[in-house]
Amino acid sequence: MVDNSKPSSSTVSRTVLLFLRVLTFVFLLIALILIATNNHSDDDTGAKVKFSDFYAYRYMISTIVIGFAYNLLQMALSIFTVVSGKRVLSGDGGYLFDFFGDKIISYLMISGSAAGFGVTVELDRGVPSNSFTEKANASASLLLIGFLFTAIASTYTAFALPKKANN
Repeated sequence: MVDNSKPSSSTVSRTVLLFLRVLTFVFLLIALILIATNNHSDDDTGAKVKFSDFYAYRYMISTIVIGFAYNLLQMALSIFTVVSGKRVLSGDGGYLFDFFGDKIISYLMISGSAAGFGVTVELDRGVPSNSFTEKANASASLLLIGFLFTAIASTYTAFALPKKANN
């Protein structure tokens, strides 16, 4: 008689991976909204500053959008895998796609976060913190958290590689 009371370790791994992808999705969505709507008007001069005025913030939003699109794809693939128990991308190619995709996207996300933090520090040097730099800093922080979840997901996909190579 087989005991089916506990889920298999691969089912737990797939569910944890899906959970990490959902968390990444949420943090990237909030980061995207914050940076895309970020602008500031100077009351004294009437000058308006927006995120697109700074190359580093443009780079940051690009990494958020790329990470968001990749994560959306991976989330759909993970949902299919958890629901059906089968992988869309079968064979070693699917595991390699997950592994290298997670690595590349996480590196992009950390570089976008670093760029956002860097320009915010530089902007705060000459002018005291304002709502513009605070929102940009919050967006960079959320991107950093998204990176952490993607890096953890990358670890899970790395563990899947040797299991499949040995079978």
